[in-house]
Amino acid sequence: METWSFLDTFESNFRPLVVIELAKGTKKETIEWFTERIVDKKANGGAQLLIKPLVTENGDGNIYLVGASHLRLLLGAETVGLVKECTDNSMRSFTYSSRKTFKDFADDNHNFLTMSECQYIIKHELENLRAKDEKMIPGYPQAKLYPGKSIVRRLLTNGILVQIFPLHDREELKKLRHTWYGQVKIGYQPLDEIRSYFGETIALYFGFLEYFTFALIPMAVIGIPYYVFAWEDYDKYVMFATFNLLWSTVILEVWKRICAVMTYHWGTLLMKRQFEEPRPGFHGVLGINPVTGREEPVYSSIKRQLRIYLVSVPFVCLCLYFSLYVMMIYFDLEQWAMDYHEENKSNFSSLMLFVPSIIYAVVIEFMNRIYRYAAEFLTSWENHRLESSYQNHLILKVLVFNFLNCFASLFYIAFVLFDMKLLRQSLATLLITSQILNQFAESLLPYWLQKRHVKKMKKHMHSLKTDTDLSLVEQINLEKEMGIYLGTFDDYLELFLQFGYVSLFSCVYPLAAVFAVLNNVTEIYSDALKMCRVYKRPFAEPTANIGVWQLAFETMSVISVVTNCILIGMSPQVNALFPDSKMDLVLTVAFVEHLLLAIKFVMAFVIPDKPRDIQIKLAKLEFESLEALKQQQMKLAAESLKE
Repeated sequence: METWSFLDTFESNFRPLVVIELAKGTKKETIEWFTERIVDKKANGGAQLLIKPLVTENGDGNIYLVGASHLRLLLGAETVGLVKECTDNSMRSFTYSSRKTFKDFADDNHNFLTMSECQYIIKHELENLRAKDEKMIPGYPQAKLYPGKSIVRRLLTNGILVQIFPLHDREELKKLRHTWYGQVKIGYQPLDEIRSYFGETIALYFGFLEYFTFALIPMAVIGIPYYVFAWEDYDKYVMFATFNLLWSTVILEVWKRICAVMTYHWGTLLMKRQFEEPRPGFHGVLGINPVTGREEPVYSSIKRQLRIYLVSVPFVCLCLYFSLYVMMIYFDLEQWAMDYHEENKSNFSSLMLFVPSIIYAVVIEFMNRIYRYAAEFLTSWENHRLESSYQNHLILKVLVFNFLNCFASLFYIAFVLFDMKLLRQSLATLLITSQILNQFAESLLPYWLQKRHVKKMKKHMHSLKTDTDLSLVEQINLEKEMGIYLGTFDDYLELFLQFGYVSLFSCVYPLAAVFAVLNNVTEIYSDALKMCRVYKRPFAEPTANIGVWQLAFETMSVISVVTNCILIGMSPQVNALFPDSKMDLVLTVAFVEHLLLAIKFVMAFVIPDKPRDIQIKLAKLEFESLEALKQQQMKLAAESLKE
């Protein structure tokens, strides 16, 4: 294996794509075995990649750079099922045998695959390095192996492998930063460039954030005059609330169509879902997988269900009770503030009316973050075999708690206290405070800490006083200390809660959409800054939609129909229409609510999830694949008849 020194940084036949950091003091026999498996041929169970150690002045020797030949990457693109555009403008799964039919392909064009796609292929190959007949990691008898076990996952769980991360392309990142957030402008984000650099999952998040922000503008524009001119006339809010409810349905259905168009052109709408491997943290007794026939850990589903229903569910219920207890303390503080204002009637006492809501908003954010750690621990302890199952259980736990924690006080004020003035005040305070706290905690603070670290690291690197090229070494040392981007979960959760603030009580506080638009505009820039400057480059993850979050937003829109109908039914103006019979009022509100829900579901059914042209293209591809399969079967039948 060649060494990687300062002087051969830009060797022509090796392009560093992925960094592997081993623990300091890793045994030599372990390193030799692991690197041999990485470079060994696929036929021998290796990954057939290129790897070189990064030799630095202090001689740690624990950092390795991984790359691959152009041919290897093309074969890997076929293995992972990448979809590329053909010369006839159709999208098809890439195959090496038909490579000449793909647009922009040439044997000497090394940019046919984007850098993020190359890094995704390398990650896939490394994760699929599996033990053959080894019983343990060489040099570490406690790190047991069995045939079919992922080597990288075993190294990670035993602390031998510290991290694997993709390198930034500094030139491309510089261009992306300039077009994305380097200039303040009103316009669309460069989603294709974001996708090319960070992958589809992150590009889809920013696409949804942009779309949601533009979709909020009509609500914000309509809400301003309602706020200014019709503050107490709740009957005038009927049209506004009705528009809001229909709007929430339309934007979610239209998003599905926009998402389908984007992911079709990116190729992920057509990607076949691969067989899902066990997640890294899954453990159990060694057994045989009935589907693959491979040896892997087996864990009783009964034990998992017992853990879920006897531990996780009671814990979540306890947390929900605690959240309600904290809410009642907030109302005690609110009552104290109102009593104080009644006694003093001063400017200071007027300001004190907002203090309980601000304190409660801060406590809510703190409780949400603490609960998130507990939910992650519990979900991991439940020992789910698949990553998708783990994510679904985690999202369910977090959404239930966050929904109750953020909105329970608003429901209590609206439907128990019947205090619309306090509801407006609490909604405004919770929304604005949570937005400020999220911007500070998620973007400003990490950026400031990262900037301090970069200055410190650069000062240390230049103090080495060497004449050799430090650029790559400096880049790797900076990037390996950067924070890890944990995915789009928190970003979608923030948008989900914001959607709740805007839609659930829209007829009470029309300005919610205005503050949401202002927050999202700054969120686009701060999240872009966070991705480019604060965190390590994440591996690209192909995806065709926003997943379970689509269902979460649709559920929130259904709940908003119920809450807004009840709020309008509670208004004095609507009550005055039914002076003699409250039952008639209840029945009328229930009828209107059911009618609006019916309209929502009809609209969701009528608006297709995919545009007509995309449907035709997908059907055409399916027809062609069936025809090709028929031809293959006929050819095999003809050959068998000849014999």
